[in-house]
Amino acid sequence: MFSPLSSLFGWLSNDLAIDLGTANTLVYVKGKGIVLREPSVVAVRKDFRTNKVLAVGKEAKMMLGRTPGNIVAIRPIKDGVIADFEVTEAMLSYFIRKIHNRRALVHPRIIVSVPSGITQVEKRAVRESAESAGAREVYLIEEPMAAAIGAGLPITEPMASMIVDIGGGTTEVAIISLAGIVYAKSVRVAGDKMDEAILQHIKRKHNLAIGEHTAEIIKTSIGNVIAEPPYETMDIKGRDLVSGVPKTLTIDSSEIMYAIGEQIDSIIETVKIALESTPPELSADIVDQGIVLTGGGGLLKNLDRRLKDETGLPIIIADDPLSSVVLGSGKALENIDVLREVMID
Repeated sequence: MFSPLSSLFGWLSNDLAIDLGTANTLVYVKGKGIVLREPSVVAVRKDFRTNKVLAVGKEAKMMLGRTPGNIVAIRPIKDGVIADFEVTEAMLSYFIRKIHNRRALVHPRIIVSVPSGITQVEKRAVRESAESAGAREVYLIEEPMAAAIGAGLPITEPMASMIVDIGGGTTEVAIISLAGIVYAKSVRVAGDKMDEAILQHIKRKHNLAIGEHTAEIIKTSIGNVIAEPPYETMDIKGRDLVSGVPKTLTIDSSEIMYAIGEQIDSIIETVKIALESTPPELSADIVDQGIVLTGGGGLLKNLDRRLKDETGLPIIIADDPLSSVVLGSGKALENIDVLREVMID
């Protein structure tokens, strides 16, 4: 039935595609493109009875590891799924209002990307968070499918496209043909686990305590999967665990290669298992087309070279690996026929 009120809400709101990532949340507005790219972090003040949201996104990330006792900086998405329902809802509400210039009457249609191995309970949590944040309708799309669309792969053709999407919380490996996922594997090994490995390595080897944020900067600055002399170096600051005082030391890329080795091996193993599980006809396509790398992890130095050495296949890094998932979700939103084919229940 036609409702003047619902059409008014529709007219007031812009439909959104959201990549609800462990590390960053990206938002695409129909007709405008990507309008928001913020860390998935919320700073909350814990009062006697209530929790008050103080900051969201970049502001909140600056507070990680720097807050007094009554303020906590929370990352509500863990391993690609919602770990803290209320905080996720607050974060989504904030982003939706920010995009719509703080108008309260906005009820957009939202498409959210989710990991391929997600359970029904986790799907429901995403749906309910988006609805509580003000969505009129919520659609879900699997991340590897969204990444493949965003990377410009011919997903509706009867040929194989293989995508490896390395985010903050999960690595998604998928083979897509005829707008469907033929094989998908989601492993909870990605950027965050690498940061943690760097942090632990520096603690063990140098007796230096550093924060998550510093570990991430080390990874993006001198992280290398095949480090060769002359090694890149970097000065880092932290707390000496023996004397308890602040200290600066120099580390190089060979140490970081060693620190993240286990995570890289795990990702490569997942890719190899996917290739072994591929039907022969589609394997032939992958030999011709190669493997497409997306996600922030795809930018790790020499990961493409290591993958090529291990698989013998051509490796292509997507044009904008950090935005592939949200761009693909956005394209599905712009083209509702594509959306119907790739949407999941």
